[in-house]
Amino acid sequence: MMPRDDPQIESLISRMTIEEKAGQLTILADAVRPCNPDINPEANARGAKDMLEQIRLGNVGSLFNGVGAAVGLEAQRVAVEETRLGIPLIFASDVIHGMWTIFPIPLGESASFDPDLAERTARATAVEATASGIHWTFAPMVDVARDQRWGRVAESSGEDVHLGVKMAVARIRGFHGSDLKAQDSLLATPKHFAAYGAVTAGMEYNFVDISEPELRDIHLPAFKASFEAGALTVMSAFNDIAGVPSSGNKWLLTDLLRHEWGFKGFVVSDYTADWELIDHGFAADERDAARVAFTAGLDMSMQSGLYVQHLPSLVAKGEVSMDMVDERVRRVLSVKKAAGLLENPYKSLDPKLEAQTETHRSEHEALAREAGKKSIVLLKNDDNILPLKKSGQRVALIGPFASDQDDLEGCWTVYGNKHRAISVETGLRDALSDPSSLTVVQGCDIEAPIEAGIEEAVAVAEKSDVVLLAIGEPAVYSGESQSRTQIVIPDAQQALADAVAATGTPVVILLRTGRALALAGAVRDAQAILVTWFLGTQTGSAVSDVLFGDYNPSGRLPVSFPMDPGQQPFFYNQPRTGRPQGDGPRTFKASWREVPNKALYPFGHGLSYTDFNFGVVELSTDELCWDQSLEIKAKISNVGNRSGETVAQLYIHDQVATRVRPVRELKGFQKLLLEPGETKTVSFILRRDDLAFHGADAKLRAEPGNFSIWVAPSCVSGEAATVKLLASPQTHAAAGC
Repeated sequence: MMPRDDPQIESLISRMTIEEKAGQLTILADAVRPCNPDINPEANARGAKDMLEQIRLGNVGSLFNGVGAAVGLEAQRVAVEETRLGIPLIFASDVIHGMWTIFPIPLGESASFDPDLAERTARATAVEATASGIHWTFAPMVDVARDQRWGRVAESSGEDVHLGVKMAVARIRGFHGSDLKAQDSLLATPKHFAAYGAVTAGMEYNFVDISEPELRDIHLPAFKASFEAGALTVMSAFNDIAGVPSSGNKWLLTDLLRHEWGFKGFVVSDYTADWELIDHGFAADERDAARVAFTAGLDMSMQSGLYVQHLPSLVAKGEVSMDMVDERVRRVLSVKKAAGLLENPYKSLDPKLEAQTETHRSEHEALAREAGKKSIVLLKNDDNILPLKKSGQRVALIGPFASDQDDLEGCWTVYGNKHRAISVETGLRDALSDPSSLTVVQGCDIEAPIEAGIEEAVAVAEKSDVVLLAIGEPAVYSGESQSRTQIVIPDAQQALADAVAATGTPVVILLRTGRALALAGAVRDAQAILVTWFLGTQTGSAVSDVLFGDYNPSGRLPVSFPMDPGQQPFFYNQPRTGRPQGDGPRTFKASWREVPNKALYPFGHGLSYTDFNFGVVELSTDELCWDQSLEIKAKISNVGNRSGETVAQLYIHDQVATRVRPVRELKGFQKLLLEPGETKTVSFILRRDDLAFHGADAKLRAEPGNFSIWVAPSCVSGEAATVKLLASPQTHAAAGC
């Protein structure tokens, strides 16, 4: 229970009717200032006049996915001046990876392995969003995405727990800023609680059937870290966990979140997730769904309107206590107060600040370009075909994404401005000494051939020194409700790639994607491959910076690129089996007939235009006492002729445990810049807690024994050192603990 020590909040609660309390626990789509994004199915739709009346009646306490400070100011005036108690609205929105300036999709940005960058892009997003009349964003998404068929991989930080934690915390800090009450502070909402990334077969909204230890080891750490970083709201997930829907899961929303973790904020449902308990077969009807969700711990109902419709009667008949309702309202009002809204209801609703939007965009373009180029991953660079020269080369840019403006921003861009985004063609022409040395041919549509498209592309390729093939997924392949069974290049684009490659002209793939893809044929065999994700507003400039060597690529894969779609779900930190394939024969080993049990390009992989050497791992001790810290060092050298950045990745493996452990687990990373010939020593600290895991009983424990330690450029490279974790007082004494 939250303390009842705030006189202002307690006074409001004591004077509220049950209908007004239900209103504070309801969030509806903003019909007063709609931006009309096609991102949700229609439900409980209302017009602007009706919505203003609902505000006057106290039937709604929050609105989402509207925009505009001036109109928001009027809606807030109605809430403050024309309602009985004058409780302000809180305006929310899906601001995922940029407001007006669009930054790389979260998956792409995570490829930077740069939490500081993520914090800065989130801060810029907060500045633009709050200037446009938004207090609260439904981001970051902190689900761990281990199945690339799932469409929402694009919104995640990838398949790794540690990387996901670091990026989540950075984004929350960026959204919040230094003062939650400041005009430019944007409340963050980690989502989706919980295990949404584990939906079976990667199918959106599907069921999740995992053990509690796996839930705690993989899918919960980013949420816990987010709350420790100051997140005050969390969004429930659509999926069930072991047959209990998250939005009606008392163990998840109350026992774990409140009693075990001590979370003081509030839980908001995903869009109509409380109503969907009926289709789950977990509630009999709308009234029952409201009861189940509310008593489980779902504080705020999104869009369904079930709480306004049914909480009064549930309380009247004793099925829900008024004390429970008061507690939920207390949570919501406490967050509104923490955000400064009870003190300043018109926070972030200043038309003068909104008028500065153009200035904000201009200021943030350089950051968008930086984020774009740092997110690009160089998978392959045979014969050092890259970087290209800015003059003296005939360059062909071929593919449906060569001049495209519509698919630069990626999924989940409710706002943005496609016309301001820089296409690949524009970025290249701006960088070339002679723009006429670039020939652009579409070749095919995204999903279909075009008349004479391949013939024209082949003719241009034959006359060029190098082909840049701009292919991949459109934005609509990623995001909510966009799961795929075949995570491959569309057939029309694959045919284009095969035909162009047959000319013999060297091919560089510019791979636009919101997930790891299974590459095949001429795409897989191209001389060079750059993963360019969806980079946002500054796509063309960022791509040209990397192509021409103005920026040395430093991105690393946050997801494993499989050899075949049938390997899914595939992730680097899979548990050991009793019959590991290793490098030996396939028969009677954990493998497939068609491909080995490994990635085409593994987690953490990424090349540079220079070369790095990772030295031997040095440990401060080979026997670690129970409460001691282990220092891990390694020397890393730039042995090439260009300055460049690499990512030192710290992995561990628990060699023997009471629950089977992953083959490797990332426990730290450092990005470092090295000049040619320069050597730096990286240092990491590990403690017993870093070696812990949840056992079969779901209890957190570290177990004595041997651990392998790597400092490596990817999850499959490096030479291991070994440390032994000691436990008993006798061994402590023997080791000088």
